Amino acid sequence: MQSDELSGKIYDSAFLKRMFMYTRRYKKLVGSAVFMIIFASLLQLVAPFLTKEAIDIYIKGGNLEGLNAVVVIYLGVMVLVFFTQYTQTYLTQLLGQKLMYDLRAEIFGHIQKLSLSFFDKNPVGRLMTRVTSDVESLNQMFTQGVVSIFGNVFLLVGIISIMVSINLELALWTFIVIPFLFGITWVFKRKVRIAFREIRKRLAQINSYLQENITGMNIVQIFNRQEKNYNTFKEINYKHTKAHVKTVSYYAIFYPAIEVVSAMALAVVLVRGGLLKIDQVTTYGALVAFIQYAQMFFRPISDLSDKFNVLQGAIAAAERVFGLLDTPPKIQSIRNNHAMVKVEGSIEFDDVCFAYNDENWVLENVSFKIEPGESIAIVGHTGAGKTSLINLLGRQYEIQKGAIYIDRKNIREYDLRGLRKTMALVLQDVFLFSGSIFDNISLGNPDISMAAVIESCKKVNAHGFIEKLPQGYNTILNERGSILSMGQRQLLSFARALVVDPQILILDEATSNIDTETEILIQKALDYMMVGRTSIIIAHRLSTIKHVDKILVFHKGCLKEMGSHNALMKSKGLYYQLYQLQYMDQEKTAV
Repeated sequence: MQSDELSGKIYDSAFLKRMFMYTRRYKKLVGSAVFMIIFASLLQLVAPFLTKEAIDIYIKGGNLEGLNAVVVIYLGVMVLVFFTQYTQTYLTQLLGQKLMYDLRAEIFGHIQKLSLSFFDKNPVGRLMTRVTSDVESLNQMFTQGVVSIFGNVFLLVGIISIMVSINLELALWTFIVIPFLFGITWVFKRKVRIAFREIRKRLAQINSYLQENITGMNIVQIFNRQEKNYNTFKEINYKHTKAHVKTVSYYAIFYPAIEVVSAMALAVVLVRGGLLKIDQVTTYGALVAFIQYAQMFFRPISDLSDKFNVLQGAIAAAERVFGLLDTPPKIQSIRNNHAMVKVEGSIEFDDVCFAYNDENWVLENVSFKIEPGESIAIVGHTGAGKTSLINLLGRQYEIQKGAIYIDRKNIREYDLRGLRKTMALVLQDVFLFSGSIFDNISLGNPDISMAAVIESCKKVNAHGFIEKLPQGYNTILNERGSILSMGQRQLLSFARALVVDPQILILDEATSNIDTETEILIQKALDYMMVGRTSIIIAHRLSTIKHVDKILVFHKGCLKEMGSHNALMKSKGLYYQLYQLQYMDQEKTAV
């Protein structure tokens, strides 16, 4: 995925073409909006012409009745302009919202398909910026940019045509200021483009730092990091503000400069038009109409410069958004994959090597087998590669060497969704979503009923505390379920795993955050859950895994020992040392 640095292209036809592909579903809406813009432009061109006719024919000729008719027509045109512009604005805004709905849905769906390695390298705040402010920039392009540019170009062509038809000499005198307009606009575009790129970059940094600080608020407060983090945020915020102020300063120069050039052009028209009137070459009505058209001439030019920056912002946003959408998931199902209906549960790691970065191996030459229904425990010091092992089994990450088999088939040959459906994972750090307890256990699966959820909660001894909550299973949890104790959250994660009836059960230090009393309650549930299932337990407390069929001892990414608890204790190797060390620590704690 691309970083916050952008290429800074003024115009990129590939991005524009791709953005317009999203309008294919709404051809009628686009056509209606364009028609209303053209119609509104035509109506605006009528008003000065009516002024000319009123002065040269009816006022000069003293025809009051005819003048009243022109006034009524003029007012009717203005009312029609109002309703036309209202309809056009409504249609373009509606189009923009529909397109943004589609684009946000596509981005969200794509993000969920990306591999975990992608999220390791991209802050959440940056991704939030893509879905929110960058998409909003594209919305502005559709609602304010492209449609308005089309309307302004059409209006400008119409004004030039009428000015030339009224008086070619006056028109040419008016057009002598165009080189000055282009020069001012060119300088303005370059300056604003650089400032705009800086704004987008700083906004992504603000979102990223804010998300990180709020997520880690507990650590921030415990370690008194408030002032330090505040000063860091102030610095990022100041740079963002500075970029905005620089942009405003450019606009503050640009628009007055356009007004000065416009005033110069009108002065030329008045002087030269006056001389032509003296020479009886033109009429008062034509001169007044010409002045009105000249004033209208500069409005679309000024507006086009402004809309250019909307377009530039949209291209910058499109570069980010499409950079995200073009990031392919590193882990995908192969085309001719095997569907997983029901697996036996045999697992084999065959000479597996894995590294998060380059060849700094987290796991190296790991080989072992697990028979269907067998329970194993994985132990080792922190950083030994225990959690990485189970991430590889579910293909959250891809191995660099070797192979992993389930039921004697390489896991790469299975459908990815079906592969993960056979497993249930209970983590040490339980993640609960905002929503009811029922939703957090069923995870929105329509095949899981309330009765099944209640039954699962009873088996893991969570039913008791849930019934005591105000709305029971319909109790709404806030973010991460902070209203529950650590033990209660862990019990919900056990129920979540049990309710899907997995063939492979994975427990990643699932009992490390549970007090002894709660651990006793769920130990029976664990024994029940493991019956008939292939179970993998990453354990911190070695006393809790004596009953498993096999224990795998890892050290620095290598499998050092394997066997039952009694066999490993008799061999007095690494497992024996770990057990003795933990046993002594427990004795000291007890004393």
